[in-house]
Amino acid sequence: MGQNSADQLKTGTLLVAEKDRQSDANGIAEKRVAESFSFAPYAAITFDCYGTLIDWESGLLGALRPILGRHGQSLSDAQILAVYGELEPAAQHPYRRYREVLAEVARGFGKRLGFTLATGEAEALAESIEEWQPFPDTVAALEKLKTRFKLGIISNVDDDLFAASARHLKVRFDQVITAEQAKAYKPSLAPFHLALERFGISAERVVHAGQSVYHDVLPAKSLGLATVLVYRRGFGAARPAKGMPDLEVPDLETLAERAFEKETRT
Repeated sequence: MGQNSADQLKTGTLLVAEKDRQSDANGIAEKRVAESFSFAPYAAITFDCYGTLIDWESGLLGALRPILGRHGQSLSDAQILAVYGELEPAAQHPYRRYREVLAEVARGFGKRLGFTLATGEAEALAESIEEWQPFPDTVAALEKLKTRFKLGIISNVDDDLFAASARHLKVRFDQVITAEQAKAYKPSLAPFHLALERFGISAERVVHAGQSVYHDVLPAKSLGLATVLVYRRGFGAARPAKGMPDLEVPDLETLAERAFEKETRT
Protein backbone atom coordinates (compact mmCIF):
# COMPACT_ATOMS: atom_id res chain seq x y z
CA MET A 1 0.00 0.00 0.00
CA GLY A 2 1.40 3.39 -0.97
CA GLN A 3 1.37 6.57 1.09
CA ASN A 4 -1.73 7.92 -0.67
CA SER A 5 -3.60 4.71 0.08
CA ALA A 6 -2.50 4.83 3.70
CA ASP A 7 -3.66 8.45 3.99
CA GLN A 8 -6.99 7.53 2.44
CA LEU A 9 -7.37 4.68 4.93
CA LYS A 10 -6.73 6.97 7.86
CA THR A 11 -9.13 9.69 6.69
CA GLY A 12 -11.78 7.34 5.36
CA THR A 13 -12.16 3.84 6.72
CA LEU A 14 -10.81 4.64 10.18
CA LEU A 15 -13.03 7.68 10.58
CA VAL A 16 -16.09 5.66 9.59
CA ALA A 17 -15.12 2.97 12.10
CA GLU A 18 -14.66 5.62 14.76
CA LYS A 19 -18.14 7.06 14.12
CA ASP A 20 -19.75 3.63 14.10
CA ARG A 21 -18.12 2.67 17.39
CA GLN A 22 -19.14 5.97 19.00
CA SER A 23 -22.73 5.47 17.85
CA ASP A 24 -22.86 2.01 19.42
CA ALA A 25 -21.24 3.32 22.60
CA ASN A 26 -23.84 6.06 22.87
CA GLY A 27 -26.58 3.45 22.63
CA ILE A 28 -25.33 1.37 25.53
CA ALA A 29 -24.64 4.47 27.61
CA GLU A 30 -28.36 5.14 28.12
CA LYS A 31 -29.18 5.48 31.80
CA ARG A 32 -29.92 2.17 33.52
CA VAL A 33 -32.68 1.69 36.05
CA ALA A 34 -30.86 -0.70 38.37
CA GLU A 35 -31.69 0.58 41.82
CA SER A 36 -33.23 -2.80 42.73
CA PHE A 37 -30.04 -4.78 42.10
CA SER A 38 -28.46 -6.17 45.26
CA PHE A 39 -25.24 -8.13 45.75
CA ALA A 40 -26.71 -9.86 48.82
CA PRO A 41 -27.50 -13.22 47.15
CA TYR A 42 -24.02 -13.61 45.63
CA ALA A 43 -20.97 -15.41 46.97
CA ALA A 44 -18.41 -14.60 44.27
CA ILE A 45 -17.51 -11.85 41.82
CA THR A 46 -15.43 -12.56 38.73
CA PHE A 47 -13.73 -9.79 36.82
CA ASP A 48 -12.49 -9.08 33.38
CA CYS A 49 -8.97 -7.75 33.91
CA TYR A 50 -7.80 -5.49 31.08
CA GLY A 51 -10.08 -2.49 30.70
CA THR A 52 -11.85 -3.23 33.99
CA LEU A 53 -9.04 -3.50 36.56
CA ILE A 54 -5.99 -2.61 34.46
CA ASP A 55 -5.92 0.50 32.23
CA TRP A 56 -5.86 -1.48 28.99
CA GLU A 57 -6.37 1.43 26.61
CA SER A 58 -3.52 3.51 28.01
CA GLY A 59 -1.29 0.45 27.88
CA LEU A 60 -2.18 -0.30 24.27
CA LEU A 61 -1.74 3.29 23.16
CA GLY A 62 1.55 3.62 25.01
CA ALA A 63 2.91 0.55 23.22
CA LEU A 64 1.47 1.18 19.75
CA ARG A 65 2.16 4.89 19.39
CA PRO A 66 5.98 4.52 19.28
CA ILE A 67 5.68 1.76 16.67
CA LEU A 68 3.37 3.85 14.50
CA GLY A 69 5.50 6.95 14.99
CA ARG A 70 8.66 5.20 13.83
CA HIS A 71 6.85 4.43 10.60
CA GLY A 72 5.50 7.92 10.05
CA GLN A 73 1.93 7.17 11.04
CA SER A 74 -0.15 9.68 12.99
CA LEU A 75 -3.53 8.35 14.15
CA SER A 76 -5.85 9.60 16.86
CA ASP A 77 -6.37 7.50 19.97
CA ALA A 78 -9.85 6.59 18.76
CA GLN A 79 -8.51 5.48 15.38
CA ILE A 80 -5.82 3.29 16.94
CA LEU A 81 -8.34 1.64 19.25
CA ALA A 82 -10.83 1.17 16.41
CA VAL A 83 -8.26 -0.67 14.28
CA TYR A 84 -7.14 -2.73 17.26
CA GLY A 85 -10.75 -3.68 17.93
CA GLU A 86 -11.06 -4.98 14.36
CA LEU A 87 -7.75 -6.85 14.28
CA GLU A 88 -7.74 -8.60 17.66
CA PRO A 89 -10.85 -10.84 17.28
CA ALA A 90 -9.65 -12.11 13.91
CA ALA A 91 -6.24 -12.97 15.38
CA GLN A 92 -7.82 -15.00 18.22
CA HIS A 93 -9.30 -17.67 15.93
CA PRO A 94 -8.22 -20.38 15.81
CA TYR A 95 -6.87 -20.24 19.37
CA ARG A 96 -3.26 -19.18 19.80
CA ARG A 97 -1.48 -17.73 22.81
CA TYR A 98 -2.16 -14.07 23.50
CA ARG A 99 1.46 -13.15 22.87
CA GLU A 100 0.99 -14.41 19.34
CA VAL A 101 -2.33 -12.61 19.02
CA LEU A 102 -0.73 -9.30 19.97
CA ALA A 103 2.16 -9.84 17.57
CA GLU A 104 -0.32 -10.53 14.77
CA VAL A 105 -2.26 -7.38 15.68
CA ALA A 106 0.93 -5.31 15.50
CA ARG A 107 1.72 -6.77 12.08
CA GLY A 108 -1.88 -6.07 11.10
CA PHE A 109 -1.36 -2.36 11.68
CA GLY A 110 1.55 -2.51 9.26
CA LYS A 111 -0.52 -4.26 6.63
CA ARG A 112 -3.36 -1.75 7.02
CA LEU A 113 -1.11 1.28 6.86
CA GLY A 114 1.54 0.13 4.41
CA PHE A 115 4.68 -0.47 6.45
CA THR A 116 6.69 -3.48 7.60
CA LEU A 117 7.57 -3.93 11.26
CA ALA A 118 11.23 -4.16 12.20
CA THR A 119 12.60 -7.12 14.11
CA GLY A 120 11.19 -7.19 17.62
CA GLU A 121 8.48 -4.59 17.06
CA ALA A 122 5.69 -7.16 16.80
CA GLU A 123 6.64 -8.63 20.17
CA ALA A 124 6.86 -5.24 21.92
CA LEU A 125 3.10 -5.04 22.48
CA ALA A 126 2.99 -8.18 24.63
CA GLU A 127 6.18 -7.23 26.44
CA SER A 128 4.60 -3.93 27.49
CA ILE A 129 1.78 -5.61 29.45
CA GLU A 130 3.82 -6.03 32.64
CA GLU A 131 4.05 -2.23 32.84
CA TRP A 132 0.33 -1.57 32.41
CA GLN A 133 -1.10 -0.06 35.58
CA PRO A 134 -4.40 -0.51 37.44
CA PHE A 135 -6.98 2.25 37.39
CA PRO A 136 -6.61 4.45 40.49
CA ASP A 137 -9.64 2.93 42.24
CA THR A 138 -8.92 -0.72 41.47
CA VAL A 139 -6.79 -1.94 44.37
CA ALA A 140 -8.81 -0.32 47.15
CA ALA A 141 -12.07 -1.59 45.66
CA LEU A 142 -10.73 -5.14 45.35
CA GLU A 143 -9.45 -5.09 48.92
CA LYS A 144 -12.89 -4.01 50.13
CA LEU A 145 -14.72 -6.63 48.06
CA LYS A 146 -12.34 -9.35 49.23
CA THR A 147 -13.64 -8.99 52.79
CA ARG A 148 -17.04 -10.33 51.71
CA PHE A 149 -16.80 -12.18 48.39
CA LYS A 150 -14.68 -14.78 46.69
CA LEU A 151 -12.93 -13.02 43.82
CA GLY A 152 -11.93 -14.38 40.44
CA ILE A 153 -10.44 -13.34 37.11
CA ILE A 154 -11.72 -14.38 33.68
CA SER A 155 -9.32 -12.81 31.20
CA ASN A 156 -8.32 -13.09 27.55
CA VAL A 157 -4.63 -13.42 28.33
CA ASP A 158 -1.76 -15.88 28.88
CA ASP A 159 -0.92 -17.17 32.35
CA ASP A 160 2.48 -15.48 32.52
CA LEU A 161 1.15 -12.14 31.28
CA PHE A 162 -1.56 -12.06 33.94
CA ALA A 163 0.98 -13.07 36.59
CA ALA A 164 2.92 -9.91 35.73
CA SER A 165 -0.25 -7.80 36.05
CA ALA A 166 -1.28 -9.52 39.30
CA ARG A 167 1.65 -7.90 41.08
CA HIS A 168 0.01 -4.52 40.52
CA LEU A 169 -3.41 -5.68 41.75
CA LYS A 170 -2.16 -6.70 45.23
CA VAL A 171 -5.22 -8.84 46.08
CA ARG A 172 -4.97 -12.63 45.99
CA PHE A 173 -7.73 -13.98 43.75
CA ASP A 174 -9.49 -17.20 44.66
CA GLN A 175 -9.51 -18.33 41.03
CA VAL A 176 -7.74 -17.08 37.91
CA ILE A 177 -9.04 -18.27 34.55
CA THR A 178 -7.12 -17.29 31.44
CA ALA A 179 -7.69 -17.90 27.77
CA GLU A 180 -4.56 -20.06 27.85
CA GLN A 181 -6.21 -22.40 30.36
CA ALA A 182 -9.57 -22.49 28.54
CA LYS A 183 -7.93 -22.60 25.08
CA ALA A 184 -10.53 -20.05 24.01
CA TYR A 185 -11.12 -16.31 24.21
CA LYS A 186 -14.21 -14.58 25.51
CA PRO A 187 -16.96 -14.28 24.33
CA SER A 188 -16.55 -18.07 24.14
CA LEU A 189 -18.37 -19.68 27.04
CA ALA A 190 -15.39 -21.96 27.76
CA PRO A 191 -13.62 -19.57 30.18
CA PHE A 192 -16.89 -18.99 32.08
CA HIS A 193 -17.63 -22.71 32.31
CA LEU A 194 -14.12 -23.29 33.64
CA ALA A 195 -14.54 -20.54 36.23
CA LEU A 196 -17.81 -22.00 37.53
CA GLU A 197 -16.23 -25.46 37.69
CA ARG A 198 -13.22 -24.18 39.63
CA PHE A 199 -15.31 -22.15 42.08
CA GLY A 200 -17.78 -24.97 42.65
CA ILE A 201 -20.58 -22.40 42.94
CA SER A 202 -23.80 -22.30 40.94
CA ALA A 203 -24.07 -19.57 38.31
CA GLU A 204 -26.95 -17.98 40.23
CA ARG A 205 -24.53 -17.04 43.03
CA VAL A 206 -21.89 -15.41 40.84
CA VAL A 207 -21.62 -11.85 39.53
CA HIS A 208 -19.37 -11.15 36.55
CA ALA A 209 -18.06 -7.60 36.09
CA GLY A 210 -16.40 -6.32 32.94
CA GLN A 211 -16.06 -3.37 30.62
CA SER A 212 -17.31 -5.12 27.47
CA VAL A 213 -20.88 -6.06 26.60
CA TYR A 214 -19.54 -8.27 23.81
CA HIS A 215 -16.85 -10.11 25.80
CA ASP A 216 -18.41 -10.12 29.27
CA VAL A 217 -22.08 -9.22 29.66
CA LEU A 218 -23.57 -11.31 26.86
CA PRO A 219 -21.76 -14.61 27.51
CA ALA A 220 -22.06 -14.35 31.30
CA LYS A 221 -25.80 -13.63 31.14
CA SER A 222 -26.32 -16.57 28.79
CA LEU A 223 -25.05 -18.86 31.58
CA GLY A 224 -27.20 -17.29 34.28
CA LEU A 225 -24.58 -15.10 35.96
CA ALA A 226 -25.55 -11.64 37.12
CA THR A 227 -23.59 -8.99 35.22
CA VAL A 228 -22.13 -5.57 35.98
CA LEU A 229 -20.92 -3.35 33.15
CA VAL A 230 -18.00 -1.22 34.37
CA TYR A 231 -18.43 1.60 31.90
CA ARG A 232 -15.27 3.63 32.47
CA ARG A 233 -14.69 5.17 29.04
CA GLY A 234 -17.03 3.45 26.66
CA PHE A 235 -15.99 0.46 24.60
CA GLY A 236 -12.51 1.68 23.68
CA ALA A 237 -10.69 -1.18 21.98
CA ALA A 238 -13.44 -3.73 22.67
CA ARG A 239 -15.92 -4.68 19.96
CA PRO A 240 -19.17 -2.77 20.56
CA ALA A 241 -22.38 -4.72 21.12
CA LYS A 242 -25.83 -4.13 22.53
CA GLY A 243 -26.97 -5.83 25.71
CA MET A 244 -28.45 -5.01 29.10
CA PRO A 245 -26.37 -5.73 32.22
CA ASP A 246 -28.03 -6.12 35.60
CA LEU A 247 -26.12 -3.08 36.80
CA GLU A 248 -23.96 -0.42 35.17
CA VAL A 249 -21.34 1.51 37.15
CA PRO A 250 -18.77 4.12 36.08
CA ASP A 251 -15.88 2.57 38.00
CA LEU A 252 -14.85 -0.10 40.48
CA GLU A 253 -15.19 2.20 43.47
CA THR A 254 -18.90 2.54 42.73
CA LEU A 255 -19.25 -1.23 42.29
CA ALA A 256 -17.70 -1.80 45.73
CA GLU A 257 -20.01 0.77 47.31
CA ARG A 258 -23.07 -0.90 45.76
CA ALA A 259 -21.87 -4.33 46.88
CA PHE A 260 -22.13 -3.29 50.52
CA GLU A 261 -25.53 -1.67 50.33
CA LYS A 262 -28.29 -3.39 52.31
CA GLU A 263 -31.00 -3.27 49.65
CA THR A 264 -32.78 -6.41 48.49
CA ARG A 265 -32.74 -7.45 44.85
CA THR A 266 -36.18 -7.70 43.26
